Amino acid sequence: MHNNKPLRSLLAGALLAALAMPRFAMADDASAPRAKNVILFVADAAGVSALHGASVHGYGEPLKLHIQGWPHLGLSETSPVDKWVSDSANGMSSVVTGIKTRNGVISQGPDAIRGSRDGTPAKTILEHAEERGLRTGVVSSQSIADATPAATYAHSNDRRKWAEIFTQVFAPRYGDGVDVMIGAGRAKIGEQLAGVGTGFDTLGATHGRPVRASLAEAMQAGDVRPLVVADSIDVRQATLAALDILQDAPEGYLLVVEWDAHTDDVRKGLQNLVDFDRLMAEVEQRVDLDDTLLLFTADHSFGLQVDGGERGQPLLEGFDAWKQAQAASDADEDLVRLPNVLVNRTHTAEEVVTLATGAGAHRVRGYFPNTHLFQVMLDAWGWTAE
Repeated sequence: MHNNKPLRSLLAGALLAALAMPRFAMADDASAPRAKNVILFVADAAGVSALHGASVHGYGEPLKLHIQGWPHLGLSETSPVDKWVSDSANGMSSVVTGIKTRNGVISQGPDAIRGSRDGTPAKTILEHAEERGLRTGVVSSQSIADATPAATYAHSNDRRKWAEIFTQVFAPRYGDGVDVMIGAGRAKIGEQLAGVGTGFDTLGATHGRPVRASLAEAMQAGDVRPLVVADSIDVRQATLAALDILQDAPEGYLLVVEWDAHTDDVRKGLQNLVDFDRLMAEVEQRVDLDDTLLLFTADHSFGLQVDGGERGQPLLEGFDAWKQAQAASDADEDLVRLPNVLVNRTHTAEEVVTLATGAGAHRVRGYFPNTHLFQVMLDAWGWTAE
């Protein structure tokens, strides 16, 4: 009889070594294709239940969203350093810097005190891309100075400081700053800028980069690095326009696209997700997945629960009656009870879905902190953070 003890010991040792390895490092990264481009899609407040609800709302069946067919899936934990429930500021800052911080803080470390003391600036994935000569773009359905888009290009101890945040567009720490920026929030940003003695026209003239009031205005003017702050935007049109500008970048590009998916207005939130999913399918057809990583996630989850309904019946039965009753009473209910859906109109702490396809997508799997997504993007490019 042969003595297999050495072989068993060797196999046991190999198994223990594998189990001891960080789970995110176990793929054969040496042979994985490098990304030239990364597109990060963020559905603000889209938890697992929102994706399911959007599929049923849009198509009458679960698992019909295009991104639900992407091959790589993980669950991202979103908490800040001191609480369980995240806001968009901490949630997005964690994704784009790899560092968890505090709610209300934009891409600064947890040594920040909201509203009163700056923390250590945390280098964002966009700043890494700018430093390496890539083109960069940010598109948002929301104010371009609001927490989610702001976390990519700015650093502030308070997400409400929109004037301070927006003026950082013109003073980038790395490279020449965001090449394509398209978002909403013109009235409120303009009001805050006026409060500190400046405005869109003044900033544009001083820095030689006009701040346009619409994408059409920027296109008509032939802006090669359009900066658009509008009252509202068409996210599809803006994303495809940004992609057209960025795609011929010789060194590659980073594009970040946010679309609001809060379901406090449940029909609007779910329809936004359906439309966002269609946009992501369209973008996928325009890129080469051999050199482009497509990454979808959310900055935090939201209190949506599908707890009733039948196939063939509308998911949002009773919504119009609820909406009319709300308008008539001027009520702002914390809890929305429809026959098939319950909405607790608040952020929640459970993990959010991350889905990925393309170059470097294999690194998305299992449970992980949202800070891991920063590393996923760095690793896809083959970069090392300082």
